Amino acid sequence: MRRCVYKNLNKRSSKWLLFICLMIFTRMVFAADEDQSSTAPVDPYEKFNRVVFRFNDTLDRLILKPTAILYNKIIPKPIVKGIRNFFFNIDTIPTVVNDVLQLNIYQATRDTWRLGINTTIGLLGFFDFANDMGLAPNSEDFGLTLAHWGYTHSNYLVIPFFGPGTTRDVIGWPIDYYLFSVYPHIKTPQRYELYAASVVSWRAGLLRFQDVMQQAAIDRYVFVREAYMQHRAFLIQRNKELGDPYLEHEHPDQAS
Repeated sequence: MRRCVYKNLNKRSSKWLLFICLMIFTRMVFAADEDQSSTAPVDPYEKFNRVVFRFNDTLDRLILKPTAILYNKIIPKPIVKGIRNFFFNIDTIPTVVNDVLQLNIYQATRDTWRLGINTTIGLLGFFDFANDMGLAPNSEDFGLTLAHWGYTHSNYLVIPFFGPGTTRDVIGWPIDYYLFSVYPHIKTPQRYELYAASVVSWRAGLLRFQDVMQQAAIDRYVFVREAYMQHRAFLIQRNKELGDPYLEHEHPDQAS
């Protein structure tokens, strides 16, 4: 009994130690980004980013994209949509936590209701009944929370296997995963199997945009960078108004 208690305490302590260390690191990176904001471009690590982008692109062409294409071919469309809804419902948990951290109680209430409705009558999120009730999908992460706290300027950074981000957003990824999501509470190997399935579902959803990117982009790296940075800038600006119950908002994460 004591051993179990100590084990749980050690797990919690390690998580909060991770959080504290990342906060200290965030402050250091924030200061570095702010020092560069007036003189440096948004992509000071472009040489490194392009190398990683080519690596990720090769990995995508050889493994992830063919898997996603096969997934869409063999899985019926209603089930594909249900699986996508299921993973979006799981991701609503860190969204609610980040709503609270942003002191956006109105949106936190809406997202909590959405999570509760879809988890229960929506059968763990496979059916998005909450959207039909006027509770539109919303997605928040710790990178947006840091932006809410003042860390708005951040340089573009591409991470192997994970793709595009900024230094601010990359700092938020482990916090969202280890502290706020359900994945660390699932036993291995089921945890990794579930996470891998979420990646395939996410990639399959992006196939519809593949032709647009191929036709529009002379330099695919620049196209992805600009699309990512503009989308994040939009989300940061949107969150300044998201908590106002008297304003109507168009959610970019609306499930189709």
